[in-house]
Amino acid sequence: MLNALNSFDASALELDCAAAAREIEQSIKRIVSQDLRRQGVVLGVSGGIDSSVCAALAVRALGPERVLAILMPEKESSDSSTERGRLLCESLGLTPIMENITAPLTALGCYERRDNAIRRLFPEYGEGWKQKIGLAAGLLDSDRVNYFNITVESPEGERQTSRMPADIYLSVVAATNLKQRIRKTVEYTHADRLNYAVIGTPNRLEFELGFFVRGGDGLADLKPIAHLYKSQVYQMAAYLGLPAEIQNQSPSTDTYTLPQSQEEFYYAIPYDKLDLALCAYGNGVPEAEAAAALGLSVEQVQRVYKDIVLKRRTSARILRNAILVQPVEVDGSHA
Repeated sequence: MLNALNSFDASALELDCAAAAREIEQSIKRIVSQDLRRQGVVLGVSGGIDSSVCAALAVRALGPERVLAILMPEKESSDSSTERGRLLCESLGLTPIMENITAPLTALGCYERRDNAIRRLFPEYGEGWKQKIGLAAGLLDSDRVNYFNITVESPEGERQTSRMPADIYLSVVAATNLKQRIRKTVEYTHADRLNYAVIGTPNRLEFELGFFVRGGDGLADLKPIAHLYKSQVYQMAAYLGLPAEIQNQSPSTDTYTLPQSQEEFYYAIPYDKLDLALCAYGNGVPEAEAAAALGLSVEQVQRVYKDIVLKRRTSARILRNAILVQPVEVDGSHA
């Protein structure tokens, strides 16, 4: 990945999109037909850059008639996400299925469980209020212990922020993770019906640093862009000619009711800097050289490298297969 001069800079992330697209498309064809023995693919689309690129590559690989796109809004989703999802499908010649997941989320207590946890900090929180959670401090500013704040907004627009005790944080996250898990259940329901495989849409930042939900958006039969950095996914979107509204969309979680960036919620620094830092770390680039490429101090790069190590451990834990007491042989190999 490093350039010919063996010096590290932003050019390390420049992608040969034509070659990368061919490789991914050929892999999708082979994996779906030979490895998985399925007739096509299912994926959830939200108008986000990752699912949009995956959908476009799948259409190029298999044809639109073998790609099922599912829009899965719920009562707290951004309307613009659904609009961009429809726009994507129209541009790719797909006829999406709409599955509103508000009812199952309500039945499972997603909103009630979350709101009850929030009311332990803000007793007045109720109907018409909005919320989001996020990391309390910037990663580059100082050494810190990660903890989360919650911000709530009243119907009148007044905001309050409070540090989240661990039990409240875990309760809120457990409740909201139902959104990802229900969406994945819907995807597999349609995949089973059609004998299709389920495509997962994480990019390398999400996959390597653990920004996904076990049994939710982390679950899939194939993940075609997990080796691409986020900035490379944007490059691929441009190469594929995706609608400008999708290419220009900033990454967001679309999980909480107040606007929230992925940087605010998990990464702590902008994705383009984290892309380059993760690339540097993975290629053994010395901290001083990485600092020059990133425009950061060596001390700041040290903090980023340390955070990468911690997040990689998180990813390894939630990607791990179920642990058996004794190995069991399956199809000539041990599980």
